[in-house]
Amino acid sequence: MFYRVKDVTPLAEYRLQVRFVNGETKQYDVKPLFDEWEAFKALTHTAGLFEQVRVDAHGYGVCWNDDIDLECNELYERGISITA
Repeated sequence: MFYRVKDVTPLAEYRLQVRFVNGETKQYDVKPLFDEWEAFKALTHTAGLFEQVRVDAHGYGVCWNDDIDLECNELYERGISITA
């Protein structure tokens, strides 16, 4: 099952607030990825890049550029639910 992304907002300390098509909202911490994937380190080294996050085509994830992206299921399954 795909948990398609409706919109994404960059937050402080390299966190994302992700709203899904099903109405749920989650926060996802990007910081652990800096140690796992070399490409993600660019988010800390390039001024303003983290804030350029956007929903990719058809909501199947979010991306920053051609090298840095996250799929919708990763965001949903590892994100922390936010209650309104």
